[in-house]
Amino acid sequence: MSTRPDPGSDPRDHTPASVSTHILDTSAGRPAPDVAVSLAARGGPGAAWVTLGGARTDADGRCARLPALPADTTHVRLDFTTGPYLTRRTQAEERQDAPALRDSGAFFPEVTVTFAVTPGEHFHVPLLLNPFGYSVYRGS
Repeated sequence: MSTRPDPGSDPRDHTPASVSTHILDTSAGRPAPDVAVSLAARGGPGAAWVTLGGARTDADGRCARLPALPADTTHVRLDFTTGPYLTRRTQAEERQDAPALRDSGAFFPEVTVTFAVTPGEHFHVPLLLNPFGYSVYRGS
């Protein structure tokens, strides 16, 4: 009797990857609410991107309603529309008599993050944002 698992029994073979994200405004020290996030996927490096839909970040900066990924997804693209958020934030600071900012516009009006996924795994990819920079990482 073999104790090796059947190669077709690995749940990752049949369960698509899943994706979540959130945005933290590192210059304000709090979440970034009401930012539009679009999700696209493709089934291989040469395949065409298919936009699956999107959502907006909530008051906690989390994007809880991203669409499910197709089973054959190998790459994911998150497009964050950060310009309106950064503009609103700048205007709010100006109303509070904050010190003058070096620039009144959004230096990064959009942030696109592309990454590879493995079926059956969850990928949490947070965006750390500030007016003049950003970073991303694979979270848990």
